[in-house]
Amino acid sequence: MGGFGDRLSAAMSQRGPLCLGIDPHPELLSAWGLGADAEGLARFSDICVAAFEGFAVVKPQVAFFEAYGSAGYTVLEHTIAELRQRGVLVLADAKRGDIGTTMAAYAKAWAGDSPLAVDAVTASPYLGFGSLQPLLDTALERDRGVFVLAATSNPEGASVQRAWEPGAAGRTVAQSIVDAAAAINGAGRFGPVGVVVGAMLTDPPEVGGLHGPVLVPGVGAQGGRPDALAGFAGALPGQLLPAVSREVLRAGPDIATLRTAAQRMRDAVAYLSP
Repeated sequence: MGGFGDRLSAAMSQRGPLCLGIDPHPELLSAWGLGADAEGLARFSDICVAAFEGFAVVKPQVAFFEAYGSAGYTVLEHTIAELRQRGVLVLADAKRGDIGTTMAAYAKAWAGDSPLAVDAVTASPYLGFGSLQPLLDTALERDRGVFVLAATSNPEGASVQRAWEPGAAGRTVAQSIVDAAAAINGAGRFGPVGVVVGAMLTDPPEVGGLHGPVLVPGVGAQGGRPDALAGFAGALPGQLLPAVSREVLRAGPDIATLRTAAQRMRDAVAYLSP
């Protein structure tokens, strides 16, 4: 099957550089005429799976499933399995981050052999990049990927992410995260360790030397323009993976209409392909 970097690069090239979100927010459930319960969650997810078949990457937002307890996780497991059966790469937006054996347990859940295991998972390095080592080790062993939060668009993140790293003149903490991911990927082939950089940032870290993917959330409803991403953060052709959720999801619940909205967004970012 090849490593995650190779699989992702091929999927983006063949099916477009777009990551579609499954975010069953209570307001969206209501707008779709669904109940804010496990049954509504399951119906919402099934519609998304049907509409997003044939796209490169789909990103379930774990928190919206977790809110329903064990019933929500059952729906999430089913959704992951259905997407993967259809050949879609699944990126779990779980933002896990911890230390030691706890991080190792998260690694087993999302990158190991549990029913929640996915092609890639988001992770927070803000307990120190080295705290992610158990997850990175498991992901590399299983040819899975990890997207590490580097620079997010929320204003609260700036005080940490854009602070200058002690002893590293001229380098922000966010840049140190990108550089640490780049060191794992090495040079040459598209590596399995990506970073997350918010689309709305005016001073993003430099990612051109990452040799891996850059997930760019915030496109569409959050204000990021799909036509303004060329060269974003110094990215090379084929490196950016815009993430879109509400801009597409508000077109539901009709499957055909939802798919058309996704195709329209994919066309809008097609210029980012190599």
